Amino acid sequence: MIERRPFDSLGAANHGWLDAHHHFSFASYHDAERMGWGALRVWNDDLIAPRTGFPPHPHSDMEIITYVREGAISHKDNLGNAGRTGAGDVQVMSAGTGIQHAEYNMEGEQTRIFQIWIIPDARGGAPTWGTKPFPKDARSGDFVALASGFEQDDDALPIRAAARVLGATLKAGDTAEYRFGTGRLGYLVPSSGAVEINGTRIDARDGAAIRDEAVIRVTALEDAELVLVDTAP
Repeated sequence: MIERRPFDSLGAANHGWLDAHHHFSFASYHDAERMGWGALRVWNDDLIAPRTGFPPHPHSDMEIITYVREGAISHKDNLGNAGRTGAGDVQVMSAGTGIQHAEYNMEGEQTRIFQIWIIPDARGGAPTWGTKPFPKDARSGDFVALASGFEQDDDALPIRAAARVLGATLKAGDTAEYRFGTGRLGYLVPSSGAVEINGTRIDARDGAAIRDEAVIRVTALEDAELVLVDTAP
């Protein structure tokens, strides 16, 4: 089953400095049918105005993955971590027992991100943060693990959940395959471009909720940049 969730059906909140769209219930947006997808709890499509951002605030017991689509995001936390993550790259914060952080767009242009939250396999643990570049040409035509809780994905940023966040770039007409383990769930969003997933069309910024599909074949109808989460049910 592949359920298309059109972009215009998502929850939305425009705060001026932040134009946010929510694939799942978040903040003031509540939909009992969209509370998450397996261990995937949040997928926000955020547009952040220049020189603005999220002031310091706390989190605990959540794996928070930020995929930067355009511009850059600058991170600072109460553990002394600080860094800038640019377009196409990824940062991961394992909130663990608790962390306070701020995320700002310090650029002179807008920043677009996917903010993805995954419920960890266990509560607690020391909070951590990390960032890593993932050149887009290194994932041309294939899905590459960007963040993962599996040891075999040793080039990915680590998370504390039996899940993967993957990225791929496809030229129009190209096809990439991804194989799910038994009982796994997938959620795919094209950052840009339109694709077909096992024959179902998914446009840019739509969500595709994937269940009971051992293999997906993703064909680009136009040049596309994709992010996929493979998660436990």
